[in-house]
Amino acid sequence: MQLFAIIEDTFREAISRKVFLFFFGISSLVILLFLLFFSLSSIEGMIGMMNLSEDKNSIRSIIIGIQVFIIGPLYAGGLFLSIFSASSFIPNMLEKGTIDLLLSKPISRATLLLGKFLGGTLIVFLNIAYLVSAIWLMISLKFGIWNVEFLYTIVLITYIFMIFYILMMFIGILTQSSIFAMIISYLVFFIFSPILAYRENITTSLITSSFGKILVNFFYYIFPQTSELGSITLDLAAGVSVNNWTPLLTTTLWGIAMFALTLYIFQRKNY
Repeated sequence: MQLFAIIEDTFREAISRKVFLFFFGISSLVILLFLLFFSLSSIEGMIGMMNLSEDKNSIRSIIIGIQVFIIGPLYAGGLFLSIFSASSFIPNMLEKGTIDLLLSKPISRATLLLGKFLGGTLIVFLNIAYLVSAIWLMISLKFGIWNVEFLYTIVLITYIFMIFYILMMFIGILTQSSIFAMIISYLVFFIFSPILAYRENITTSLITSSFGKILVNFFYYIFPQTSELGSITLDLAAGVSVNNWTPLLTTTLWGIAMFALTLYIFQRKNY
């Protein structure tokens, strides 16, 4: 019951700060735009524009093209908004007065941190599920082909957010700054992870020293491999089989270790 109470409190905070409503509004706008597009377009016109024959394979190719076109911006934009929305949850909890009130109650710090984590994750999951499911339903009704694999992207995008949320919790507890937590997450998402995804090319072509290669590989494994997970998300949207799930495993191990470290620091700190 304590855990559910903290999750509910996180929802109330998101609603009071208009975070949930803003996210829901953006998702609804995107859904309306696609609804308008599908209502004004025809399957025959799409087939003719792409110079395809009118058969089931051609229609499936159009569906896959639309899904890949959608999931790329959705992955980047959804995570951008999610990081922006959730970056203040932990710093707000640690404000003087708020944290004093929470710690005065018979709630363990582990339960408190886990509740904040699950509450923030659930908010993002509901918004991502709402947006992706609505677009999937429109595509399926329009073309008559129900590509269930597209819905798997909901889980993966939410999972990637969870990894960044753990990072934001760690930075938030160390610094009590939502701005700093947000900036670090954006740096990892947009700069560090994409660069380190090409570590094999970097260590083969650019770096010749053994120490340099060890250093690049070290940074590759201490950062979450979100770029590789983004590629897996695109493969799922395109209906391509994923042959390498190693980034998911290593990032999961990173997330578990980082959450454990965050909890340890949170339990040791005096407020």
